[in-house]
Amino acid sequence: MIERYRTVRGSGQLEIVIKKSRFIGHIMPVSTEEEAIAFIDDIKKKHWNATHNCSAYMIGERDEIQKQSDDGEPSGTAGKPILEVIKNQQLKNVAIVVTRYFGGIMLGAGGLIRAYTDGAVAAIEAGEAIAKVLHREVFVELDYTWLGKVENELRGREVRTGETAFTDKVTLTCLPPDSETEAFIAWITDLTQGQSRITEGQRLYFIEGE
Repeated sequence: MIERYRTVRGSGQLEIVIKKSRFIGHIMPVSTEEEAIAFIDDIKKKHWNATHNCSAYMIGERDEIQKQSDDGEPSGTAGKPILEVIKNQQLKNVAIVVTRYFGGIMLGAGGLIRAYTDGAVAAIEAGEAIAKVLHREVFVELDYTWLGKVENELRGREVRTGETAFTDKVTLTCLPPDSETEAFIAWITDLTQGQSRITEGQRLYFIEGE
């Protein structure tokens, strides 16, 4: 799993008008090719009377899946520019559809490339680009006498935390960045003078800065 990647917060759409043609950029975060195809098909059904529904998607930690479609526009003038916007903005796991309703004025190849580029940028603006950072669950079990001190130290270091379980002892769920797990465990061990029981859980992504 990669430590950090950019994607979008959620689905969205935004319309722009270029020489009387309407371009509607749609975006959706996706984790599989099946999800991307379903999203594209859904937009095509909603905009069945559009002149074109051009699309592109990129999926995978190493961008293993990259597909694009001109949907009847001249080759290379629609799907490829959309895909290039995804690449240039370093986004992963997203699908974009740019719907066009022809306004009667021909744009030419260069104009189409610029229009579909702008449509893809508009879609990303609507979906809100974010960064996700890989974290690691670290469960810290300790006596209640340590709780106040450890919680204060965690707040002071702005460590992300999850649920706290209260039994005969207290178990804190800490969520440090995955790359800092070893250093975090060493710090907690030192802080509690070796009197805490520490176990590691799963890796999870969280939005950077939230």
